[in-house]
Amino acid sequence: MTTPAWDERLALCDLMLDVGPDAPTLCGDWNVRDLAAHLVVRERRPDGAIGTLLGPLSGYGEKVREQTAEKGLVELVDRLRKGPPGWSPTRVDRVDRAVNTVEFFVHHEDVRRAQDTWTVRTLGADLEADLSTALRRGARLLARKAPAGVVLESPGREPLVANAGDPAVTATGPTGELVMFIYGRQAHSRAKLSGPNDSVAAMRTASFGI
Repeated sequence: MTTPAWDERLALCDLMLDVGPDAPTLCGDWNVRDLAAHLVVRERRPDGAIGTLLGPLSGYGEKVREQTAEKGLVELVDRLRKGPPGWSPTRVDRVDRAVNTVEFFVHHEDVRRAQDTWTVRTLGADLEADLSTALRRGARLLARKAPAGVVLESPGREPLVANAGDPAVTATGPTGELVMFIYGRQAHSRAKLSGPNDSVAAMRTASFGI
């Protein structure tokens, strides 16, 4: 597999081993080992992964994740590096790009940006393109509960109205920064916000998501 999603997967695996199991992430209280367990469960334990989508099953899903985390970071990363199991449709490149590009990009940045020495990186053209496609596919769902309208603007691309509310806040920046913004990492995104001051302030702490 040679998709941008696969490249992000491998880069994240390397980084997690580099910073260690107890290093922080942007995922709340989760450390690197917790995040690695989440990714393994998402990919290999559908019974546990569904708990991240259905509230009534969240307790069971968290129990599965905690049990998985007990395996230790090295084993977890080894499983991630091997890719999805043979029965998974994400073994197909096209499906991998659609399902995993944002997942591994955002979590890669969750680890990178939680470290004191992180810097903005330049994304490859294929990754930029796949992230842009993902934004246009999912931004409206993610921003449907935003406290104001949301417009996403990236240089060289058509503006995307993620929420048609009025007044509106415009987030401007590279595609990767817009992805981090709309996936709830506003405090760690370098996207620039413009619009009415109160709407901008509300957007900085808004809860985006399904």
